[in-house]
Amino acid sequence: MKVLLQRCRNASVTVDGQVTGKIDHGYVLLVGITSTDSDKEINYLADKIAGLRLFEDEEGKMNHSIKEVEGSILSVSQFTLYADTRKGRRPSFTEAARPEIAKPLWELFNTKLREKGFTVETGVFGAMMDVTFTNDGPVTIMLEA
Repeated sequence: MKVLLQRCRNASVTVDGQVTGKIDHGYVLLVGITSTDSDKEINYLADKIAGLRLFEDEEGKMNHSIKEVEGSILSVSQFTLYADTRKGRRPSFTEAARPEIAKPLWELFNTKLREKGFTVETGVFGAMMDVTFTNDGPVTIMLEA
């Protein structure tokens, strides 16, 4: 499992002209699932994201968690995180989990984050989405389990 985390000032996702998720400050999570992922990876990354201290304190140091700043999460399923570009010019996505595996795991991941007390907005699994956000910092971190 891979999660590309981006700290944001605001974010939204639109599908077919309709906003499906919108947050003020917090994290945009681009979530990639591979076929070997399970509850173990889901729990690890949900715990990691909840505890990361990526928001600045009064001295400008990253000392506050998303919980401490009352931030929200926009979670977007992103199978392209598993693109293999080693051969040729067209990426291969064979490492990405099939939709019947990835969708329930992505939904479980979002549920775990909600159980930790976060507001979690989402895109639509498998849809063409327009994701708009203002990266704060910029702060962008790749997490893997």
